[in-house]
Amino acid sequence: MTFIEKLQNRWNESQSLLCVGLDPDVNRFPAHLKDQPDRIYAFCTAIVDATAPFACAFKPQIAYFASCGAEDELQAIIAYIHQNHPSIPVVLDSKRGDIGSTAKHYAREAYERYGADAVTLSPYMGFDSVEPYLEYEDRGAILLCRTSNPGGNDIQMLMAGDKPIYQHVAALASGPWNKNGQLGLVVGATYPNEISEVRKIVGDMPLLVPGIGAQGGDIHACVNAGITANGTGMMINSSRAILYASQQEDFTEAAARVAQDTMTKINQARGL
Repeated sequence: MTFIEKLQNRWNESQSLLCVGLDPDVNRFPAHLKDQPDRIYAFCTAIVDATAPFACAFKPQIAYFASCGAEDELQAIIAYIHQNHPSIPVVLDSKRGDIGSTAKHYAREAYERYGADAVTLSPYMGFDSVEPYLEYEDRGAILLCRTSNPGGNDIQMLMAGDKPIYQHVAALASGPWNKNGQLGLVVGATYPNEISEVRKIVGDMPLLVPGIGAQGGDIHACVNAGITANGTGMMINSSRAILYASQQEDFTEAAARVAQDTMTKINQARGL
C-alpha cells in the first residue's frame, strides 16, 4: 500500500482530518516523567495511544529529537506507531532539501532508518533535490509551498512572471514533478486564501496544513478553503495545543480531550 492509499484509507476509517504533531519538549513534560531515562519515548507513545482514535496521521518533528540526541527514541516511536496503530501513517517533518547525492542519504534516513511513510521537503533547490525520494514509490514526499510562518512572505509571495512563487511550486508538484503520484504540499492554516488557490491548482493532492491551535489558524476557514469534493484531502496539524494540554499526571486524558475536540470542530466545518 502506498502512502497516498494508506492516508485515504485512514481518512475514511477514522472520519478525521486531524494530524497530531509530536514535538517533545522535555521542559514542558509532566514532572513525573522528567527524570525518566526513556522520558521522550514514554511521553510520545502515551500521547500516540491517547490520540490515535482521533488522528488521520502523526507528524514527529525531527529537530525536537535530534537536538537532544534522541534519534533512537524517534526510530522506536515510529516503530511503535506502526506496530500498535498500523493504519495511521507517519509523516516525518524534517524539511530536508539538498543536492541529489546528499538527498539520497536523507531519503534513506527518513524511509529506511526511521521507517516514515512520508517526509516533508524544501523544494527550493529544484527537482533533482526531490527526485531521490521518489525512488521509494510506496512513500510520500510533502513539499513546502505556502508555510504558516510570517516569514514565508519573504520568498513564497514574490512574483515570478504572473504568479507568486508558491503557486509555481504547486504547479510543479502537481505536474511534471509528480511522476508516481507521491507528492503532497504544505500550506499553512493561517493563509486560507492561499490554501484555496493551491487547491485550484493541484486538484485532490493531499495538503499538510499546520497552523491551527497554538498558531491561531481558523479551522472553519482553512477547511472550507482546502477540502476536496469527497470531503478529505487535508492533514490539519495540531501539536503544542494537544501535547501540552496538561503538564500534570492527567496529560494523556487532556491530550485526548483536545484532540477529540479539534477533530469535532474540523468535522463540523466539513458538515459532518
